[in-house]
This record gives sequence, C-alpha cells and structure tokens, in this order.
Amino acid sequence: MGAVNRVVSSILDVVLAPFELLGIELALVLVSALFGILAILAFKYLSWQKGIKDVKGKIKGHMIAIRIYQDDLGIVFSSVIKVFLRNLQYLGLNLVPLLPLSAPFALILAQFVVRYAYAPLPVDDSGVARQGALRRRGTLIEVRMKEGQEAEVSRLKIRLPDGLQARSPLVRNSAKGVTFIEIGATSPLKGVIEFSIDGQVVGTKDVVAGGEPTRKMQPERVAGFWSSWLWPAEDPFGEDSPLELVRFVYPDRELVFLPEGRAGVLLTFFLSSILFGLAVLKPLGVQI
Repeated sequence: MGAVNRVVSSILDVVLAPFELLGIELALVLVSALFGILAILAFKYLSWQKGIKDVKGKIKGHMIAIRIYQDDLGIVFSSVIKVFLRNLQYLGLNLVPLLPLSAPFALILAQFVVRYAYAPLPVDDSGVARQGALRRRGTLIEVRMKEGQEAEVSRLKIRLPDGLQARSPLVRNSAKGVTFIEIGATSPLKGVIEFSIDGQVVGTKDVVAGGEPTRKMQPERVAGFWSSWLWPAEDPFGEDSPLELVRFVYPDRELVFLPEGRAGVLLTFFLSSILFGLAVLKPLGVQI
C-alpha cells in the first residue's frame, strides 16, 4: 500500500503544483471540481447508460399510471409495486459502477487531508527562555503496540529530535501495550521521532513544528493495510515492527474562506466535486 500511496502522491504533486500558485484554497476547490468532472466521465463509460435511461422512463410511466388511474386500486397497487422494484433496479445500476470509483476517490481524499488539513505543532520556548515560567500545554504522543506484543512497551524508548522536549516521563500500560508522553516544541523543526527497543530502532514518526505547513503532514502513522489508506504521507509500519500506531494531534490549518481541519477539507472536496459534476451532466450527456 505504501508504494501505491507514493505513486498517487507523485502524480498529485504534478497536478496540484500549478493550481497551488493561485492559493491553497482555490487549489482545493478547483482540483476537487476537476475530479468531480472526471468521475462523471468515468461513470458514463462504466455504467449501462441505456439501461439507466430505460429504467427512469419506466418509473415515470408507472407514476403517471398512478395519477391517471387513481380510482382503480388494483392498477394503483400494481404500479406502486413496480415503482418500488424499478427504483431498486435504478439504484443497482448506479451503485455498481460507483464501486470501482471508490478506491481512487479514497486515495485522493486522503492526499488532500494530509496536504491541506493540518498546521505544524506550535513552538513554545518559554520553558527555555524563562526558567520557572508557566509553559503552554504540550502535545500528547500515543504509542500502541501490535496484538501479542503488548509487553514490548515496557522496553520501548523514545528519542526526540532537536527542538522537541519531553514534558513528562513515559507513562506505560504493559497490559494494553500503550504508552504516552507529553512533548513540546522549543524551536521550528522538521524532524523524526525514533522508537527503539534494546537499542534497535523499530519505527519512526515524522513531525513538523513552527513555520509553514509542509506538503504532507499527518498526525498518525499506522501498521494496517486498510488504515494506511487514510494516512498516505508515511509508509505503514512493517510486519517486523511491533508498533501498531503512533499518534498525536496537529492543529487545524487556517483556510481563508473554507472550513478548516480534516472535516473541512472533506466537506470542500465533496461539495465541489458534486456541484461541478452535476453541472456537466447534461453537456456530457450522462444519465445518472
């Protein structure tokens, strides 16, 4: 899955570059619209267009029969049943071609989230510059071990890059295979957090603090195949790693005229792709 994510990421680097010259917000809207139009085109060739048109016509015919013969309960009842069955057929004709489209849409959505949803961790050097000063609340890192390797958490060590400080000791739960540590950034950085057991590195997690958002930032690194669809900026942990999950929280990125955060990016993508897709239905002659 990591190889697929890298290919998709490379393609989007090229596609998004000219749009991003107009600003992140416009890039998100316009590229979402572009994918909506491409999805409609793909639907046209993946679906049985004649069948969809015929079913829609038959549904309209049964509805007209209900209106004309409303005093004949037999015809009305028969027409209602036929409308119901034709609607099921209509849904099937539309849903089946959507299945092959769901995979590329999921990959693209995940890429948009890691590119546009998050801002770097805040930098707070108050604890360094003014000894004894009240520090801002730090960022909590959660590390979870794979099933069957929970006990390994008792030997896990974490190495922070320059610019990150531990603000708490490691808090471990060997029974559940989970450990937590609170950290804070004291200077801007683009670094890697290392996790080791008995001196051997078993996994890493990219981290960004201060400055401008990088092209790809994600608050989680995962091990599972399906989970890695959601977090494409870093390869999933390998089978030889005992790590199941490393997670912390990035702040939401500020977007000038769009809703912020992961939910905002997803909403913008869906609205833009649907609205522009619907706008080209008739010009492209697509039955849906």
